[in-house]
Parts: sequence; C-alpha cells; structure tokens
Amino acid sequence: MTHILIPDAPAPALSLPVVGGGTWTLADQTPGSFTMIVIYRGLHCPVCKTYLTKLSAMMDDARSYGLNVVVASMDGIARAAQAKADWGLTDIPVAFDLSVADVKNWGLYLSTSIKEAEPTQFAEPGLFWVRGDGRLYLVDISNMPFSRPDLDILIPKAKMAMDNNYPARGTTAV
Repeated sequence: MTHILIPDAPAPALSLPVVGGGTWTLADQTPGSFTMIVIYRGLHCPVCKTYLTKLSAMMDDARSYGLNVVVASMDGIARAAQAKADWGLTDIPVAFDLSVADVKNWGLYLSTSIKEAEPTQFAEPGLFWVRGDGRLYLVDISNMPFSRPDLDILIPKAKMAMDNNYPARGTTAV
C-alpha cells in the first residue's frame, strides 16, 4: 500500500549512491529555495529520457531559482550510468538503487514489467520539492509514465513561491 505524504510535514529520509561516486543525502541539502527530487522509471523509459533531457537543458534556470536537483530510479549503477551518459545528463546528479522501502516511504507507485526491456520492478514517476528545513512543499506522484508536471511552468514557480512566502497547499489528507 502506498504511503500518503502530507505537504509541510517532514519529508522521508533519502540517501542514495550517485553515478560517478559518492552519496546524495536529502538531509545534507541546502537549497536556495527547494531541493527537487525527480523519480524516474529507469533506462527503459523513453518518456523519462525526454523529460530528463528537457530538465537537463533547464538546469541553469533551475539553479537560478534556487533549486538543487537530483534524479533517481530503482536502476542499478550500470543502467543509471548508461542513462546519464546516453541522455546527456551532465549537469544533474543521477542517483540509483532506490529501494522498495524508499518507494513506499515516498508514496510512489510500483510497477512490474510488461516488456522484456523493463526491469522486474520499477517506481513510477514522482516529483517533490523539499524546503531547506526538510519539510515537503510539493508532491506530484503519478502511476503512468506520461503524466508529469510541465517543467516550463514548474521551475520558475520556485522563485515565486519563495519571494511571496507562498505556503504549501494540501496539508490535510482525508
């Protein structure tokens, strides 16, 4: 069962290895506005390639709006490194080895393969903004590869949200 995340509550812990070495840890982030975590389905996903390639091209803007960005999947090191290289994700940390427990803690959907090219299990897309104090601000979770926030609209909103002290919305689950 998926765990429901509540905006303005503490974000779940997350610490993952990154392609090229080292570990990315949410608790260590000090964003100007938000840490943006993008969960992608994995190397097998052409929609992920298109989305992350666009994000990569927008990284100068993302940084100018105070966003620290990481992308992550359940892929292992070899597939994550191939995605980083093949998709030209030179400006984005690519984390890997997202676990089933991480998927559950972040309220993501888990799918099983329907094609030979897909891993046995993989997380469906999610995008999160986390405040510097560790509280969730934005939660966008999908069960389908083609349903994701429009980056052209989303990324500039980081500055607007900070400049206007715009509160997290949807802070009550029923």
